[in-house]
Amino acid sequence: MNQDSGPEPEAARRDADAAESSRASRGWWDRNADEYQREHGGFLGDDRFVWGPEGLDEEEAGLLGPAERLAGRSVLEVGAGAAQCSRWLAARGARPVALDISHRQLQHALRIDGAVPAFPLVQADAGALPFADGSFDLACSAYGALPFVADPVRVLREVRRVLRPGGRWVFSVTHPVRWAFPDEPGAEGLTVAASYFDRTPYVEQDERGRAVYVEHHRTLGDRVRDLVAAGFRLVDLVEPEWPGWNRQEWGGWSPLRGRLIPGTAIFVCERD
Repeated sequence: MNQDSGPEPEAARRDADAAESSRASRGWWDRNADEYQREHGGFLGDDRFVWGPEGLDEEEAGLLGPAERLAGRSVLEVGAGAAQCSRWLAARGARPVALDISHRQLQHALRIDGAVPAFPLVQADAGALPFADGSFDLACSAYGALPFVADPVRVLREVRRVLRPGGRWVFSVTHPVRWAFPDEPGAEGLTVAASYFDRTPYVEQDERGRAVYVEHHRTLGDRVRDLVAAGFRLVDLVEPEWPGWNRQEWGGWSPLRGRLIPGTAIFVCERD
């Protein structure tokens, strides 16, 4: 997964705490942001809101609510990358704030906007959001932050804190069932190779044993319990089916696998 030159990182299954995971994520995305945007920028677009590799578009899904009701609403995007989703929201009259742990990812947002951001860009860790209580009407995250944090409940509680009562929080992550399968787009990715119930993180580490990439696994039940523990009410769980028009491969996502097993889980939640 690492795009740096030099020795390839070693893959391991071992514990990684919150500090190590955060440090690894910031470094990995800073190093790999350019390659990521080159490879996936065309699919993501500059101002499109895509929930995952299947290509489910918020324009079609309306998981944050009807598009015509977004005008004037304050929205926090967590793990925004180049802020494509925030740009889509701004075009519909919303007032987004795009947050990411990676400075380089946010530089790509500036590149798209011609160095003059159309909305605030904030570099911060999702586990310590730099906003006052009740600052936002909505919050969203398309594959941002949650797959990479050791303490997801801490992030969820932070999101709940900055939402106003009745606020909606929608986030997508790799579907938990994928943890049991190899991360391969072809037929080799269709055979169970690990325990779905093994929560040991996937870590890529350098020659000194320092983590350079960390991904954490939560089962589907874990995700639901985490949301309840953080004070959210789960409204819907969306598992997008692979559409016939989408013929791209994206890492372990592909038409072959997408027709047979889910690749993305989208949690639609509300703060009571």
